[in-house]
Amino acid sequence: MFEPTIPFGEPELLRASAYLLYLKELDEEAAKTGVSSRIASLSPSLRADLYRFEAAGGTTEVLEVIAACVRHAKRVTIHLQRGERVVPLTVFPEERLVHCPLPMAQLIGQDLTELRVMHVEPAILRPPGHEASGLVGEKRLHAPLGPLLWELAMRGGRAELLPEIAGPAIYRVTPGLQPSSLPASSTLLAAVSRLRRTATTLTEIAEWPGMDRERAVRLLNALYLQAGLMVSRSHPDAINEVWKRKPKA
Repeated sequence: MFEPTIPFGEPELLRASAYLLYLKELDEEAAKTGVSSRIASLSPSLRADLYRFEAAGGTTEVLEVIAACVRHAKRVTIHLQRGERVVPLTVFPEERLVHCPLPMAQLIGQDLTELRVMHVEPAILRPPGHEASGLVGEKRLHAPLGPLLWELAMRGGRAELLPEIAGPAIYRVTPGLQPSSLPASSTLLAAVSRLRRTATTLTEIAEWPGMDRERAVRLLNALYLQAGLMVSRSHPDAINEVWKRKPKA
């Protein structure tokens, strides 16, 4: 049995085939409890959150996992399948950092829809400055969380709104968000600028120049994960959306 997380230095990445054998053993143990081995060791609150996605579709997308651990402020290591290798990505939500043995540009430079979540577990690594210095990874292997979240939202496998912002609602950019900090195209920045001035629905955003429904969804997810989105469900326009979606008698 190998260590599920390698805390020091830059490890040689495991082969996905070998890791799948390890997960098969976990699956056999998990069958006794009925809890997916992919999330069994997590805190009850985070496990319940992630189970919504597994129950709905049988798989968990990278963005969903990171969004959930940010929401619950839980440090986790996500084992990602990247081709034939396994990449351990450790997420530090409160510090807004990630630790990865691959350079972040290399990780996000590929087709992000091909990344697969293999396993999620509580992090062994600790963030920079932690008193347990022996468990702090190399400084060069840490990167800001924000840019990764943006790229996963805009280019990852999820093309639907995250549950926390889905449903009839209107959206607006928070006053504190700095558009200049976003790695966005001119079209997206124009949409962000409009969302700073007025609250609007997903349907309306999708009709703006250069936008469509999927691009609008991805932008809203990305803004939410940058703590840059306000969501209102009591606004009259949000209530009108409810009526529009009701089937006619």
